[in-house]
Amino acid sequence: MTGPSLAVLDIGAEREPVAIIDGFAPDPHYLRDYAAGAAFAAGDLYYPGLKAALPADYFSAVQPVIAAAMAEVFGATKGADVLRASYAIVTTPPHLLSIEQRLPHVDSLTPGRMAIVHYLSPDNADGTAFYRHRATGFETLDEARSGAYFSSLNAELSAQGAPAAAYMNGDTAQFERIGHVGARFNRAVIYRGRILHGGAISNGGALSKDPLKGRLTIASFLAAT
Repeated sequence: MTGPSLAVLDIGAEREPVAIIDGFAPDPHYLRDYAAGAAFAAGDLYYPGLKAALPADYFSAVQPVIAAAMAEVFGATKGADVLRASYAIVTTPPHLLSIEQRLPHVDSLTPGRMAIVHYLSPDNADGTAFYRHRATGFETLDEARSGAYFSSLNAELSAQGAPAAAYMNGDTAQFERIGHVGARFNRAVIYRGRILHGGAISNGGALSKDPLKGRLTIASFLAAT
């Protein structure tokens, strides 16, 4: 078995780096088997699906790969603390999505916050997409930009109406897709929490609740130290 391989995408005009690691975990089949017996429940308010706890040894197995990518791609040479992490399966039908779930989002406005999506479905290519807000030109958000961004977006939604009840997977009147990472079994994508992004979910596909059939990922959120 070959070891992990790292590639880097520089997204958009802001050249925000995104790390793509194939062969991320040493034993992804163990992670699928563990998920098959995990207790999944409704996720947080914004996640369109189910979540479950990870095996206790997950981060000890992938920490060296994370540390190397964080240092090389993001300059975070002192490591990162895990804030939260879980299995995740997208299960919400498009017609039941909230308005927030139909739009790109950022994970945090706080500097140093990072996100990792680890794809664990051999037969699902729904990855992660990155966006530019057309009206402001913003591809990333921070505290200084957030007021102007949300004011502009709320004005657009008031004037134009809510987006169609569907997963966002391409350009819209408000957003331009500026990058995409396709899912691949045992691939992970790492990015700063400030970049506008969303799951590139196919709207016509079945959204199974079975971890061995659905879009199984591990979503992790870290704070670079």
